[in-house]
Amino acid sequence: MSRLIYVINGPDPDLLGTSQPEVHGRETLADVERDCRALAKTLDLEVVFHQSNLEGGMIDFIHDARAKARGVIINAGGYSHTSIGIHDALKILDVPIIEVHISNIHQREEFRHNSYISRVASGVIIGCGTQGYQLGLQRLARLLGNDRT
Repeated sequence: MSRLIYVINGPDPDLLGTSQPEVHGRETLADVERDCRALAKTLDLEVVFHQSNLEGGMIDFIHDARAKARGVIINAGGYSHTSIGIHDALKILDVPIIEVHISNIHQREEFRHNSYISRVASGVIIGCGTQGYQLGLQRLARLLGNDRT
């Protein structure tokens, strides 16, 4: 059976390391991918990374996950707080979903305190920096019955 995990990023992770490093850290999206691929190997998982600054692009990745993925890690960025479309696309998935926020959204502007993604997520990881992606992989491995950590 497939052990494929989709890692879906919304707006701005392509600028990680250069945009607001005081909030998001200095690691780049390439660093996140490298670290996740290494961990996934030890967990007997495969990862595919997707990033789009467009809401529709993210929804397309989510729809694609319906047929291919056993789990989803999603950092929807600002769309977490605004997109009912992404919420609805995730809601029809029949796989575990882990929501990741690099920063602690509860220490930021009040409009960031609400996430439509959280309402359909199996778990939410907030404020752990880019390590949140690895924590998400570990959680999915456990949910899928393959915890090797």
